[in-house]
Amino acid sequence: MSTDFRIELSRRAQPAIGTIVPVILSGGSGTRLWPVSRESFPKQFWPLASEKSLIADTALRTFGGDFSPPIVVCNEAHRFVVAEQLREAGIAGARILLEPVGRNSAPAIAAAALVLAQDDPQAVICMMAADAAIPDPEPLRAALITAAKVAHTGRVVTLGMRPTRPETGFGYIEMGAPLTEAPEAHVLQRFIEKPDAALAGELIATGKVLWNSGIFVFTVSTLLEELQAHAPHVLATARRAVEARTADLDFIRLGREEFAACPNISLDYAVAEHTTRAAVIAVDFGWSDVGSWNALWDLGAKDKAGNVAVGDVLIEDARNCYVRSDGMLTAVLGLEDAVVVVTEDAVLAMHKDRAQDVKKVVERLKKQSRTEATSHNRSYRPWGHYESLILGDRFQVKRIVVKPGEKLSLQKHFHRAEHWVVVAGSAVVTRDHEEVLVRENESIYLPLGCTHRLFNPGRIPLHLIEVQSGAYLGEDDIVRLEDTYGRS
Repeated sequence: MSTDFRIELSRRAQPAIGTIVPVILSGGSGTRLWPVSRESFPKQFWPLASEKSLIADTALRTFGGDFSPPIVVCNEAHRFVVAEQLREAGIAGARILLEPVGRNSAPAIAAAALVLAQDDPQAVICMMAADAAIPDPEPLRAALITAAKVAHTGRVVTLGMRPTRPETGFGYIEMGAPLTEAPEAHVLQRFIEKPDAALAGELIATGKVLWNSGIFVFTVSTLLEELQAHAPHVLATARRAVEARTADLDFIRLGREEFAACPNISLDYAVAEHTTRAAVIAVDFGWSDVGSWNALWDLGAKDKAGNVAVGDVLIEDARNCYVRSDGMLTAVLGLEDAVVVVTEDAVLAMHKDRAQDVKKVVERLKKQSRTEATSHNRSYRPWGHYESLILGDRFQVKRIVVKPGEKLSLQKHFHRAEHWVVVAGSAVVTRDHEEVLVRENESIYLPLGCTHRLFNPGRIPLHLIEVQSGAYLGEDDIVRLEDTYGRS
């Protein structure tokens, strides 16, 4: 690790002893919320439970007071989306660790703990997923402060949610006796895999089980000790990935080969199910893992017939339905217990009882190599986004939106020419050795092979229409000569 990078780390806001450091894991793809949630832009980046995205809500719940700025562990492909959504939410001082490949929660939290260990081995970590919904954050903050006190006794503490129904989509926790040293917590007797409906009902009837929220609280030293005892290979490979880390703009990029060697395993399987130091605190504050469309029906505002409508939706003579449209008018007539979700390029219609089976649809689409399985028509970039409007033989029409002050890479194409028409805002276009100011309702032609770049000098988003023509129109026909965002 370079000296310059050590200096850069020391300049960042570091957690004070006694504070709680939220570590937000943002590696999931949320396939059960397809077609909205896809690998290119998964559910944590969507405003599904409030006007803010799930990851922004997660970060805001534990921001300020007894809590340090968060560490977010995310896929490197999502780094600019994470940074932008945190910035828009007003979260300052966050550190973003980039996973070169997905390796589940154990390697992710191990890497975050190893980074924190250099500052304060006794810091308390609160590990949370980026995609849960909790309508009232104050009970959560209070529970986490209590859990932090228990964690200082050397315990691995988790928050268990009091169940309200026989849910088959969650794992369960069985509580044991109260802790002698901390009676507000109980011994964690055992974890129970997601049950079928009958077993879920039997478990709830005992009054001794809780839903597994996946929220863990422990000190850095406790976690590292337990990883060494129960998952030494996870700890060793994560340590090598942290030692090989590099600075990338405002991000911390973990070593690629080193992190790829980490086992793909959750913290539950790696540590929590084996440790003798596990404890659970029973809580009840409306938590949802937003793991299915049924969960969003539960969270949504319902009409007199129990329907939840989101977007341009018309519902007539229907009951207990969830209907969402992110595009065209969607009308539902005479249905009951149905889910209908409409995006720009896909429609899902199903009975609510099949909510857990959406992933089967995604698996079939992947086997057919359908891009709808993993990617949206709209693609997000650090400078803004673009979407394809028309794709034909040797031509394509796109809509491009560039944020104020941002610029595309200096680039060229070997197989296509482009024509840009500005429809809102203004653009400074570099074309070979000249710079041209293109205003609203003006256009510019970029011949095949020319070096070009687009910059938005204004204070409002730049909107333009791009018409491509050529023998090959793939996104890999881009040669980047210079890039503000460090992309190759």
